[in-house]
Amino acid sequence: MTAIETSSIELTAAPVEAPAASVALTDTAAVKVRALLDQEGRDDLRLRIAVQPGGCSGLQYQLFFDERSLDGDLELDVQGVPLVVDRMSAPYLGGATVDFTDTIEQQGFTIDNPNASNGCACGNSFCG
Repeated sequence: MTAIETSSIELTAAPVEAPAASVALTDTAAVKVRALLDQEGRDDLRLRIAVQPGGCSGLQYQLFFDERSLDGDLELDVQGVPLVVDRMSAPYLGGATVDFTDTIEQQGFTIDNPNASNGCACGNSFCG
């Protein structure tokens, strides 16, 4: 597994009306993920997006390359990027858009998540 990014989020409950099948990648993020996958030189890797306990607000995003298939995984192909979301994270990620920013001030993946109602001072946390 290759770690890409971890950022914190907070949700009080998983929304049931937003399925993870609506996770999107911007064109910029898709190009960057495909380039990173090409650098890995393996055909069995997929981008895994997960929500895990931790961070300053209770939960955090995890993005990493993974070759595993877990029971209940939702497997997607988004703009030619193989993407997988575990069944526990899926309700938190419905409608989310992954972007990649590369500026003098910031570089990395960001997630615009409509399930977030506000953020914290670190810029990586939110509550739902």
